[in-house]
Amino acid sequence: MKTFSFKIDPLTGEEYYEVYLRGRQLLNDPFLNKGSAFTKEERLALDLDGRLPAAVSTMESQLEKSLESFRRKQDDLEKYLFLSSLLDRSEPLFYRLLVENLTEMVPIVYTPTVGLACQQLSRIARRFRGTYITPDNIGHIDRIFQSISQPHISLIVVTDGERILGLGDLGADGMGIPVGKVSLYVAAGGLHPACCLPVMLDVGTNNERLLNDPLYLGHRRPRLTGQDYEDMVERFVLGVQRNFSGALLQWEDFAKHTAFKNLDRYYKRILSFNDDIQGTGAVALSALMTGVRAQKSNFRDQRFVIVGMGQAGSGVARNIRAMLLEEGLSDEEARARLFALDMPGLLMEDTPGLEEQQLPYGQRRANVAGWKLDDPNKISLDDVVRNAKPTALIGVTAQRGLFDAKILSELVKNAAHPIVLALSNPTSKSECTPEELAAATGGRGLLATGSPFPPLKWDRRTIHTSQCNNVYIFPGLGLGALVAQAPRITGRMFIAASKAISRMVSPTQEANGFLLPEMVDIRTVSLAVAKAVAIEAREAGLGRMLEDDEYERVIRKAQWEPRFSSYRPG
Repeated sequence: MKTFSFKIDPLTGEEYYEVYLRGRQLLNDPFLNKGSAFTKEERLALDLDGRLPAAVSTMESQLEKSLESFRRKQDDLEKYLFLSSLLDRSEPLFYRLLVENLTEMVPIVYTPTVGLACQQLSRIARRFRGTYITPDNIGHIDRIFQSISQPHISLIVVTDGERILGLGDLGADGMGIPVGKVSLYVAAGGLHPACCLPVMLDVGTNNERLLNDPLYLGHRRPRLTGQDYEDMVERFVLGVQRNFSGALLQWEDFAKHTAFKNLDRYYKRILSFNDDIQGTGAVALSALMTGVRAQKSNFRDQRFVIVGMGQAGSGVARNIRAMLLEEGLSDEEARARLFALDMPGLLMEDTPGLEEQQLPYGQRRANVAGWKLDDPNKISLDDVVRNAKPTALIGVTAQRGLFDAKILSELVKNAAHPIVLALSNPTSKSECTPEELAAATGGRGLLATGSPFPPLKWDRRTIHTSQCNNVYIFPGLGLGALVAQAPRITGRMFIAASKAISRMVSPTQEANGFLLPEMVDIRTVSLAVAKAVAIEAREAGLGRMLEDDEYERVIRKAQWEPRFSSYRPG
């Protein structure tokens, strides 16, 4: 049963919600609950008279109390639980609080705190959000989707919990990730919360800790694999197509062996993308664009080293390669400037067992001829940094301290301002810290990290470290694709998004170490990304034929502002 509908008064043009709930049911609905802010007229019309204190409060007064309560919490997990409870009580109030305190609260609702919450979700969850699809109920997927009370679904964020951040298989406890991503779509991108649906494909878990935990709430069986798994994903996608035509599907935190397969199989069939591959690649490209601009250089004059060629690393490599080709290099010239390392060391054209997404980045033997190696049987990171003389170093390895003083000191020999992206989450797994980079480079290194770090006082100046957070990309990209009514998302849309983000970093911010805009400007960033993506969709023949200014107007209109709306009984 739908709990409300979006309406416009044909006489006055007033926007309001036609509400189908009454009394206590209305107060228990997080999309609709306004607490003590219901007007006297609404209280009478919706059977709330006598269920609330006499005073009619404002959102501002509730916001003040909520912020005080949040800041009284003693640790990040307690803050996460407070915000989760507020989300379950009143979504408009939660999102207003989040939008007005993004820098402070994004690390709580998403990385790094969400990882800690997911590790304990079965033990700390108080209410359950989103939809859980299992092998036992996949046959009823139409009934499950049709029972959703939200008036319209435009966005679905789905995970199977197999690769949650850098923490591995967390099974159904990985639901904290889609819930967190939806929160960022709303707060940063401006999608209406009632149009967003987090989904867990609970296909089991191979995590022995969870399987043996009597409090674990997920599907207590080993993971589905092979054809059984693929059949379940296919039935899920078909269910989405039947019930939510035109919705955007974001694949989130799938393991490498399924992530690339799902992305390749479905990106032309349904509006969809994988944030771990494409989103990470795009936000990293934005940071690199800014760093290259700060060097007063260009991509073709850089030499890039990427360590960790899983989903994120492959996504970063794909985007770097696209930029090198855009600047006029051939495939072979681009390959010679991009050095990719994984478990076997430097990936070579003849490295056994290269995965399909790694093949374009296997280095030619001729390009490393004459290198001085510590071990002729394996080309290590030290070997690559010493011989290739890179100007940019990217890590997605979850190996704390991988970029040590020796490597960073070698790096600074190759560029006045070398670029380092230490992208692993959470903070405890970062390849290096701002202090370590500054010490090794004399404060000249440019750094972006996967998790947030505070500003660093160094040599009578303050160095800022940008968080290379996908929130700069996916909310705006999703909004732009939906507004453009694109049937699919292309690689060029991500490139357009990356350029839009980098353009927003001012010269003053560049001078202070920023490689990305400040988090406080994320809604403006999302608007710019959405517009760039929509225009790219139009130019590719995949979007509505609106003029640039009209796209900006429509996107601004689509961005929901957290507020208490007017209600009328339905």
